Amino acid sequence: MVRGYTVAAVAVTLGIPTKWIDNVLSHHKITGVTQARQGIARKLSPHAVLILEISLELSRVLSVPLPRALALAEELAVLGAPDATLNLGVSVTLTMDVAAIERATHARLAQAVEVTPTRRRGRPPK
Repeated sequence: MVRGYTVAAVAVTLGIPTKWIDNVLSHHKITGVTQARQGIARKLSPHAVLILEISLELSRVLSVPLPRALALAEELAVLGAPDATLNLGVSVTLTMDVAAIERATHARLAQAVEVTPTRRRGRPPK
């Protein structure tokens, strides 16, 4: 079974607000995100965290709109090679060191899990 990370832990890992992640997950389908019903916290697989990290990088560096960045990130994450390459046009290619991004993200994720408490949901016990 693959471990699922909370939105709070992922926010700490990526250095972005939890609200941003919640909004992205509400509006876009990302592979590796489990969400049951209202009141049950979402869980993100390591693959989903990698997709978010790659899409953030594409948005920051290339000013790619988020929906397109997420689609490109999905494709790059599936390739997963150290030098994942996508042909974007006749003379345009995008190459990314997905393995290095994955290693760095997982290291930060391990640290974030230790410092991010799991928030209890619902009414407190009597």
